Amino acid sequence: MTQDRPVGELLREWRHRRGLSQLDLAIQADVSARHVSFVETGRTVPSSAMVLRLAEQLGIPLRQRNRLLVAAGHAPVVRERST
Repeated sequence: MTQDRPVGELLREWRHRRGLSQLDLAIQADVSARHVSFVETGRTVPSSAMVLRLAEQLGIPLRQRNRLLVAAGHAPVVRERST
């Protein structure tokens, strides 16, 4: 995954990898399916808290969560070590 893709596209890809519908993810994240749809289609820009909530429910690794946050226009929250 690259950082130049919209956050909604990245979240949709992760959701598909996990075999979840928008409704499944919405129920797990305690948000409306409509909101998940709006995030995925770019109709709304999710808050950093929403990005992290959805990422948590999708089991996305920490480094990838940072990439989602950046794609949504937010600062990363997990400090990455240089290798």
